[in-house]
Amino acid sequence: MAEKDYKLYGTKVLNLKTQEIGLLICVWKNCFADKTVDFATCVNKQGKRYNIELDTIAPLEQTNDS
Repeated sequence: MAEKDYKLYGTKVLNLKTQEIGLLICVWKNCFADKTVDFATCVNKQGKRYNIELDTIAPLEQTNDS
């Protein structure tokens, strides 16, 4: 089982494939036969959890709306 890292939990991210905003839950390494790929588990605005390659999401800057 992959060891999951929760340090970035709650980070707002942009899914570059679908252009949707979501929240990052954790990052982990997916080991294939020929290489290891960094993956993230995220949740979209509808609450659906999905796994995606870390290279295909980008963090969004937080703004203070005060």
